[in-house]
Amino acid sequence: MEKRILFNILQVLVVMGFSPLAVGVLNRLKEIVQSKRGPSIFQPYRDLWKLFSKDEVVPEEASWIFRVTPYIVFVAPIFVTLLIPVLTDYPLFWAFMADMVGAGFVLALAGFFTALAAVDTANPYGPMGASRTRMIGFLAEPIFLIVFFTVSFLADSTIPFIVQKKWVTPLSNFFEPSHILLLVAFVMLILAEKGRIPVDNPSGHFELAMIEESKSLEYSGRGAALMKWGSFMKFFVLMIVFLNVLLTPWGLASTLSWGAVLGAIPLVLFKILVFIVFLVFIESSLAKLRLFRINEFMSAAFVIAVIAMLMGAFKH
Repeated sequence: MEKRILFNILQVLVVMGFSPLAVGVLNRLKEIVQSKRGPSIFQPYRDLWKLFSKDEVVPEEASWIFRVTPYIVFVAPIFVTLLIPVLTDYPLFWAFMADMVGAGFVLALAGFFTALAAVDTANPYGPMGASRTRMIGFLAEPIFLIVFFTVSFLADSTIPFIVQKKWVTPLSNFFEPSHILLLVAFVMLILAEKGRIPVDNPSGHFELAMIEESKSLEYSGRGAALMKWGSFMKFFVLMIVFLNVLLTPWGLASTLSWGAVLGAIPLVLFKILVFIVFLVFIESSLAKLRLFRINEFMSAAFVIAVIAMLMGAFKH
């Protein structure tokens, strides 16, 4: 029991420690592809250190929602980390507190409070970004539910540790059309949830065109650091779910030994690096969609998820 608790804590530390690095590598590779010098891969760590060192300024019009939201955004990905296979392919302590649908609701709760906090500041740009986020979330959240429902239906379980074994037992399950379509829908969902191209441009600084970044414009100091760090961890957790549960549930520790668990860390980071290269290819090949074309992108992801669900239901 003690080992399982320590391994779970190690998983949390991996997510907290390497999530800024993943974003730094992604930003650096994008700049290299665009023939720019770009920032260091360690720039997110410097940004967090700088923000934690600054004083926090809270708008006079803000309520308790504005003050509490950074902590919810920071804690939500950590809670989900306790439920998913980050380093091990067997359940750890706290793994059965919630299933995949519950994990999705926890992440959605953080997004809900972020939108409320953006409206709470009385800044015109925050509510503008929040309304656009809710427009995207109107289709993103049903896609979350359909993807998780379909995965759970095909695997006869809602626990991620059981689902990941379903895709490789037997290996032919990996090449099922319903599985391939689910992967496509989930990638599109990651792009939308984290404000990546073609849904949003995370490197843009024009307030009227911002979606994801505009919701945290009023935060400073510790609040801004927690919001940014929580966003890094959410992106990292979504990649972990995609890679370790749906796409490549290999390379994880299968025994209760420190050597196996520590040895899984570089393998998981390598998978994330490969996926980041894939995201760089996508973002460098596409342009940002106009605002009212985003619904078409999300509708396409929704239809793909529904088709995957129907194909899985008929096969089942």
